[in-house]
Amino acid sequence: MLLCALLALLTSCAWGGADDESGRLPAAPVGVTAAAGSATGVHVMWNAVSSEAGIDGYEVYRGTTKVEDVPGSQHMVDVTRLKPATPYAFSVRARDTEGRLGPPSREVRATTPAATAADRSAPTRPGELRGRTTGSRAVQLTWAASADDRDVVSYDIYQGDTKIHSVGGNQTAAVVTGLRPGTRYSFTVRARDAADNLSPAGDSVRLTTPGSDDGRGTAPTDFRAATRREADGAYYLDLAWVPPETDGVVTEYQVHLDGRAATSLVFGGTPPRGRATYSFYLGSEDGESHRVRIRPRLPDGTWGGLSAERTVTTGTATDR
Repeated sequence: MLLCALLALLTSCAWGGADDESGRLPAAPVGVTAAAGSATGVHVMWNAVSSEAGIDGYEVYRGTTKVEDVPGSQHMVDVTRLKPATPYAFSVRARDTEGRLGPPSREVRATTPAATAADRSAPTRPGELRGRTTGSRAVQLTWAASADDRDVVSYDIYQGDTKIHSVGGNQTAAVVTGLRPGTRYSFTVRARDAADNLSPAGDSVRLTTPGSDDGRGTAPTDFRAATRREADGAYYLDLAWVPPETDGVVTEYQVHLDGRAATSLVFGGTPPRGRATYSFYLGSEDGESHRVRIRPRLPDGTWGGLSAERTVTTGTATDR
């Protein structure tokens, strides 16, 4: 009875709900980010949206004006033909295979840098590209910074000949997700300046994802769980973890309780990039034991690996 009451409580908690795929409208995209890629372009990314009918595409808006149509298999786009030194606001809407548009995401803002007069000098090629697989569906890339006579504004990551990601000019690392198990990939990186001059590609790195995914590379780490008793005698379960490294923002986690998926927890506002915490009511009985672990929904819409499992017992202060 206690477990049933707990599952009902978790499912109705105000933090978010279990996956709501009632079949009406797609959800608003979350994890939306925007970063200037040049004086005339902004790179917009978002997390994949799930829908009972399937997602046919995404519409990207600059203010109230639709500026891009993106296929449902992609979760990023470069918005070009912008003005230098200008602030912009972007939002994204998902469209399902029946043509229904979901609500817009929250707006994100980016300001293009000032144009540089007569800048025809491209940045130097990024060097020392290295990579490693982090499970069967993700790789982590690092490289040495490029030099430019002014400033490097962004780095573009290519999978073969296709640009798949972009990060700011102050970053020299990226995590690429949404890959296939048991597949060989080739990645390169190019630097871009404010005048949209693109460097030559650096050396490529070739990586083969393992054939089966143990989930360790995409699982939350340092997962902790402990019980706490309040003055009124009620017990609470306190959870804490470090989000996995991804190429976007993790906004949703699924809690597994006693071997069952109990609920999905959705962060509103700004999701934590450092250590995350959450607490919920367990009941008032001493000596009740529960097993708990969590997994993230990755920015590409797939579930990441499960964290280590912890066992807690009400009336004790230890976790295992």
